[in-house]
Amino acid sequence: MTAPDVRLGVIGVGHLGRHHARIAAALPGAAFVAAVDVDAGRAAAAVAGSAAAALTDYRELFGRVDAVTVAVPTVDHLAVAREFLQRGVHVLVEKPMTSSLAEADEMLRCADAAGVILAVGHTERFNPAVEEALAVLQGPRFIEIHRLSGFPERSLDIDVVFDVMIHDLDFILSVDGSDVAAVEAVGVPVLTSKIDIANARVKFASGCIANLTASRISRDKVRKIRCFQPDMYVSIDSGAQELEVWRLRRHPDARPVIEGGSVSVPPGEPLHKEIADFVDAIRQRRAPRVPGQAGRRALALATRVADAIAGG
Repeated sequence: MTAPDVRLGVIGVGHLGRHHARIAAALPGAAFVAAVDVDAGRAAAAVAGSAAAALTDYRELFGRVDAVTVAVPTVDHLAVAREFLQRGVHVLVEKPMTSSLAEADEMLRCADAAGVILAVGHTERFNPAVEEALAVLQGPRFIEIHRLSGFPERSLDIDVVFDVMIHDLDFILSVDGSDVAAVEAVGVPVLTSKIDIANARVKFASGCIANLTASRISRDKVRKIRCFQPDMYVSIDSGAQELEVWRLRRHPDARPVIEGGSVSVPPGEPLHKEIADFVDAIRQRRAPRVPGQAGRRALALATRVADAIAGG
């Protein structure tokens, strides 16, 4: 039997949430019920052209949805998500999943108690170039990442570590499954009272070292990831969805040869793939690709980076 469509609501339709609504309105396997926002005009704009309702109070969704995506400010993630989890509603919450680890643990407890899916919106896991790279990476020893954004396009309720760098912290955690052995970091509040540019050096128990720079005050938009492992170099431009893989081929009776170059990457919108995975996980009764535990691990590492900055 074909699983029924998932009745889906979108809560918070600002800069990012409006794209949640756009995707929900046309997503196979989902029935878009409503967009919710405290700004009635934004809610109305988010459902234009669809049969979904525009609401200003998320409580109006109770009993009407099977699942929700939550894209409200981070400080409100737990309060909103908890009410749905406790009612047996599946939740996809944007990153960072909560404002603190204690809140993350409470959210996980609510999901476990209700037996529902809790997914976290780390979209880079669904970037086609990153997906292709993760398929070939095997124990890199050094990772270098630059994620630079322009100031006007970033939210300011959290600092750059939790807003921008957390994407790459999640990436390195997905590449190296060993414990984090040490973190060194520095950050500067340039244009706001919060950290606007940060650099972190993360050492794993495996010996892998990752060097990450994140900024929301750059003139240029940069999304570059470089991974080095024995006999292989992998370069990812996640913004352009481009991938290069270079390998050293050794031959018994000849000099080693460097082979490789650009790898064909099937195009795709990461956010669309993420929400589609969430809906499919519900319909197939399986775990999402980025479950709550993964979001909690990324938040824990971001917290260590922030603590290292504060202590430095």
